[in-house]
Parts: sequence; C-alpha cells; structure tokens
Amino acid sequence: MQENLRGSLWMMAAMAGFAIEDTMIKLAARDLPVGEILMIFGAGGMLGFLCLTWQRGERAIVPEIITPVVGLRALSEVIGRLFFTLSLAFTALSSTSAILQATPLVVTLGAALFFRERVGARRWVAIFIGLLGVLLILRPAPSLFEPASLLAVIGMLGFAGRDLATRGAPATLSHMQLGIYGFFVMIPTGLMLLLWEGHARWPSLDQWGWLGGAIFFGIGAYYALTSAMRLGDVSVVTPFRYTRLVFALVLATLIFGETPDILTLAGALIVVASGLYTLMTARPKAA
Repeated sequence: MQENLRGSLWMMAAMAGFAIEDTMIKLAARDLPVGEILMIFGAGGMLGFLCLTWQRGERAIVPEIITPVVGLRALSEVIGRLFFTLSLAFTALSSTSAILQATPLVVTLGAALFFRERVGARRWVAIFIGLLGVLLILRPAPSLFEPASLLAVIGMLGFAGRDLATRGAPATLSHMQLGIYGFFVMIPTGLMLLLWEGHARWPSLDQWGWLGGAIFFGIGAYYALTSAMRLGDVSVVTPFRYTRLVFALVLATLIFGETPDILTLAGALIVVASGLYTLMTARPKAA
C-alpha cells in the first residue's frame, strides 16, 4: 500500500511536469519557429539524459541501438514529437491534451494487432467508444472541423508507436539510454524543419526561460514517471496518467484563457473513461 501510494504520487507529479512542459513549449512557440524549438529542446533533453545515464554508470552508446526496433522507435518519436509540438503551436492546449489521452487505447489496439496480446470483447468496445470520443473533440462536421486538430491525432499515433516499439526494444537498454536517443533525433528533425521554414531567430531571455523550463520539467517528469512505474503496481499507478488532462485544462484556462466547449469536455470524458475501463479490465484476476 505504501509503495502504491508513493507510486501514484510520483505519477501525478510526472503528469503535472509534462503539462507544464507542454505549456512552456506553447509559450515559446508564439514567437519562435517550431523547428528551432525542436532543436533546442532535443539538445537540452539529450544532454540531461546523458548526465543521468553517466550517473547510473551506464554507457551512452551501445551496440543494441543498431536494431530495427530502435530505429522504428526513433521514427515514431520524431512523428510524435514533431506533430505534437506543431499542434501545441497552432491549436488549443486543452484539445491537444485531450486527444493525447487516447494514446493508451491505441497502444492496446496495437498490442493486440502486433504482439498478439489478448483483448476481450469488452475492451474492444471500450477502444471503439474511446475513439468516438476523439471524434467528438475533432468535430468531424464540415462546419465545425478544424484541420489543424489532425496534428494532435498524428502526434498521438506517433507516441503510441513509440510506446509499442519500446516494448520490443532490447531489454538491456535502460529508460535513460532510450531517452538519449529519443531526444537526439529531435535535433536533425528540427534542423530540417527549420530549413523548410526558412528563418531562425535568437531567442529572447523570456524564450530561453520557457525552453529551459520545458527541458527541466520534461526531464523531471520522465524521471518521476520511471520512479512511479518501478515503485507501485502498474495496474494501480497507470490510471493516474489521466491526471495530465486535469493539469492541462487548468493551465490552459489560467494562462491562455481557453474555455473548452461542451464537445471537447464530453469527448475528453469519454476517452478517459474508456481508457480507465480498459486498464481495469486488463488487471489480472486474483487466484
């Protein structure tokens, strides 16, 4: 019970950190090109995880990184981070965060398709209902649909692919080592996007503060997430991932003055409820 409580608190701290990271990236994206943000964020995150890796006595470069599954994970990381950052720059934080909550549902779907994990009929129904919740947030009606909202969907699919690839990555690779490679691929990705955007600018003191804060809270959140998953039972700790949406909605309201409409809130509630149900039905039954 004590470890589950500590693990749950670590998970909530991680989700608060990720929500603050998203907010600071969105603040920086008001004046800086997205490609430049990705380059700085990737370099800062890579250096942070390098330090954590060396502190644990691990090597930064190991032969296991030259495997197809690690390459697939890197590609998924690029897609997820690129499109999620674009979504933060061009759409509301509240709707972007709500769509992101569908990631566990998509991971469950992918695990059934690619890893042959058993998914019962009730969980299939929950996945389908959760995806309908995403449609509510997207507003597929021609008069309400916002094309930029698809950026968050593509980013969410990228993050789901990253999580699935992580399952298949060599067990000898630690979370910290994977963090190095995940942030490293942001540097060339940001550079190519910046060349396409055609302009760069030296960040102001405020912008350096937003980017530095995003890196700091991002690394801290990743560390808290790892601690949560190692301390408590996965079935107890994982549902607290959804507190990220609560933190994001509060920050979106206080900092950006966003007021999510009834469709966004209803869709978010459906997605979260479906995800929680999927997690609950996945728990092993007592003997």
